[in-house]
Amino acid sequence: MSEALQPLLDDLANRFGEAIKSKIVDRKIVKIEVGREKLKEVARYLREKQGWDHVKAVTGVDLSRTSKKEKMIEIIYHLGTYANEALWNADLAISYKLDAASPVTESLTSIWPSCEYHEREVFEMFGVRFEGHPNLSKLLLPEYWSDIPPLLKEYEPAGR
Repeated sequence: MSEALQPLLDDLANRFGEAIKSKIVDRKIVKIEVGREKLKEVARYLREKQGWDHVKAVTGVDLSRTSKKEKMIEIIYHLGTYANEALWNADLAISYKLDAASPVTESLTSIWPSCEYHEREVFEMFGVRFEGHPNLSKLLLPEYWSDIPPLLKEYEPAGR
């Protein structure tokens, strides 16, 4: 892991404690899982105090097949910074999980405007509604698309 990342992670752990549920570190990529109730607070802190100034990508992962008990969707924001030269090629990913039965969450466009199109893609492909999003409309699929969101695993795989 980049030496420049460690003080930022320590700062997050001290500031938010239990809200940071897990941390995975791999060279210049760090993934932290955040409690959904603290998501906006952590995001604002990352931007305003630590300088993570843009979103590189937002994605969803349908975790329905990993657990028979809970059907969850994981949302992951990949952040970058131009403010700290030592971290130009680092990637800080913040993730949280939603109930797949009612996938509604807050939009982070008020913190990072660069996630507007990424959130639209997650909305379209996974059916996640981002409350407070300025334009939650179709981006990639045709307007007439009325089937289930294409990246949900709401079907039984054939064979085996």
